[in-house]
Amino acid sequence: MNLDFSDDQKFLQNEARKFLQKENSLLRNRSVLEKETYIDKDLWEKIVALGWTGIRIPEEYGGLGLGHLELCVIAEELGRFLAPVPFSSSVYLFTEAIINYGDAEIKRKYLPKLVSGEIVGTLAVTENLFAPSMDNIKVTCKEGLVNGLKIAVPDAEISTHAIVVAHSNNGVTLQIVDLSLPGVTVEHQENIDESRGHFSINFDNVESELIGDSVSGWDLFESIINQAAVLFSYEQIGGSQASLDMAIDYAKERYAFGRPIGSYQAIKHKLADMYIALTLAKSNCYYAAWSLSTNSADLPSASATARVSATKAYQLCSKENIQTHGGMGATWEFDCHLFYRRSRLLASNIGSQGVWKEKLISSIEKSNLQI
Repeated sequence: MNLDFSDDQKFLQNEARKFLQKENSLLRNRSVLEKETYIDKDLWEKIVALGWTGIRIPEEYGGLGLGHLELCVIAEELGRFLAPVPFSSSVYLFTEAIINYGDAEIKRKYLPKLVSGEIVGTLAVTENLFAPSMDNIKVTCKEGLVNGLKIAVPDAEISTHAIVVAHSNNGVTLQIVDLSLPGVTVEHQENIDESRGHFSINFDNVESELIGDSVSGWDLFESIINQAAVLFSYEQIGGSQASLDMAIDYAKERYAFGRPIGSYQAIKHKLADMYIALTLAKSNCYYAAWSLSTNSADLPSASATARVSATKAYQLCSKENIQTHGGMGATWEFDCHLFYRRSRLLASNIGSQGVWKEKLISSIEKSNLQI
């Protein structure tokens, strides 16, 4: 079992890193926060032009036809540079759902436009402050008309379409909704990282299309989330690595009492803890990426493990990066807070750490029963 990326995948990752560095993605993130625009449209258009939105889309629909591993390396670099773009919403969630569960007609309708950037997608599932479950979904879909309120929908303002998790007569279904239709109301909701805007969406008798079947919608949603968890984990790995690198560079350059602060034991221990957490998370993410790329039966447990460890690593690294910088680390002028903001946002984007711990325990119990 080879868990390392291929030379081609490493080359793609390196080129992505060069591009985001050249485009000053971190500076763009700060600009988006200051201007409260929730997205950098110029950067998004350049990413679309590079074909990243079509990495997983088959060539027959205009995509690159590559695999999940290529998407993982792109995700890591987007996390490293805190790119203020709707990539995770549109690619990890919406596009993957269309690829995996859309019929031929839906694929022909949506995939080419996702490649070109004409369509930007998102996923609308949360309705209250509790973790979404099959029992607490109140948004309804009757005769194709969606009604109800979704909250904390990422990138809804820039998105043209959303996959809505709704209750129908037969159970939970996934419905594709055009957000430009009459009856759709989008309102901004504050969150800790406004470089990735979140919004509420109210649906009032809005027409929709069914994706998948009308019975197993919740199972399809769980599958989408399990796959996306691996990609979000790689974003967290990228942010964790950037936080560690920032802390190390500052510890080498900042002098106190005539010597670099990195030579003091307290700082050494902080950096060591960050490195250990990050290395552990990386190993879990490698296995999760392999499980995703091979469609392994271990994916539910592997993705949950990666998600929990990457969340812990990012929270620790972003926090200790601020501590290493001292009082300056808490100021607006330093970039430390940008990573802390993103770490908190990603920790809850597709379910909190507690939710994913429950998923991990559940998947382990199921695997034990099958032995």
